[in-house]
Amino acid sequence: MKAITLLGSTGSIGTQTLDIVSEHPDQFRIVGMAAGRNVELFAQQIRTFRPEIVAICDESKLTELKDAIADLTPQPIILSGESGVVDVARYGDAESVVSGIVGCAGLLPTLAAIAAGKNIALANKETIIAGAPVVLPLMKKHGVKMLPADSEHSAIFQCLQGVPEGGLRKIILTASGGSFRDLPVEKLASVTVADALKHPNWSMGRKITIDSATLMNKGLEVIEAHYLFGVDYDDIEIVIHPQSIIHSLIELQDTSVLAQLGWADMRLPLLYSLSYPDRVPTNWERLDLVKLGTLTFRAPDHAKYPCMKLAYAAGRAGGCMPAVLNAANEQAVALFLEEKIGFLDIPRLIETTCDRYTTQNRSTPTLEEILAADAWARETVVATSQLVQV
Repeated sequence: MKAITLLGSTGSIGTQTLDIVSEHPDQFRIVGMAAGRNVELFAQQIRTFRPEIVAICDESKLTELKDAIADLTPQPIILSGESGVVDVARYGDAESVVSGIVGCAGLLPTLAAIAAGKNIALANKETIIAGAPVVLPLMKKHGVKMLPADSEHSAIFQCLQGVPEGGLRKIILTASGGSFRDLPVEKLASVTVADALKHPNWSMGRKITIDSATLMNKGLEVIEAHYLFGVDYDDIEIVIHPQSIIHSLIELQDTSVLAQLGWADMRLPLLYSLSYPDRVPTNWERLDLVKLGTLTFRAPDHAKYPCMKLAYAAGRAGGCMPAVLNAANEQAVALFLEEKIGFLDIPRLIETTCDRYTTQNRSTPTLEEILAADAWARETVVATSQLVQV
């Protein structure tokens, strides 16, 4: 039985991970759990899975959490704040840590887990995007594996099994196109938060759903793929695939193309990241190609999705620039979800922030430099947004 720690248990990734654990109690057990601020759901999860240690990031919710599980015997270790989440990440005998905390907030706990020698099931792409110059050397030092738990990079990872070194020529990332894939670009100025959250295929958290609508999620995945698989940016392509059945493809040196297919269900890549190299039987709906009928593809519209160009540019710049891009996007998306800016202001604020980053951009920044760039970018977006009229 594999011991697992789950970071971000009340979010979309977290709840789906716990669904998997519930379905396979003979395969997995939960050692530690951390959540943001949803005490009611977190308490229910603690009662069900009985972890040894828990942390709630919002320190103001600590007393409420303690009261909610006061009758449990035995009591888990109960912590709070960022330091508490870090302690959960490195605790005990967990073999794998599911990094499901949204955004750059997952970076420090993931680093702590790596330093403790734990393998990472990575659903939090921002960790590798912002922190790769620090994360990758630390993984090598501690002999830790990082298994992608998002659908696209899991697909690439699965396709690469058995491919010899030097056999990979190109990565093709598929994108649903998000909520506005069929909306004319001239109508984007008037779309609402509610419109943007209506994803046609996937059930995801609010932030990633907005990223899908801007296609920044795919831009960030380009950077992630570069770091995870060592592929040059010129050899990573984005293709719109409205059905979200092919989760990504690889082209090999002999022009063969391999793809991984499945229904749009995040549990599949999550399960593989936890069970690798094994394949765990499930009773989930099986893919029926005849029922599916048609798979289609088209090139992304750069006028509709300017975030793609911004991500490629930040990735090529390297150093702290991916951290600046990621932080600017997180902050801009948060402002949009709060209805303080319009949808088209998201890429504008990101571009302005990246253009204003003039700090010397070393190729191998320290963790402190990455965190400073992250904080600067957030402050810059907020300050710039005050000039924007919704």
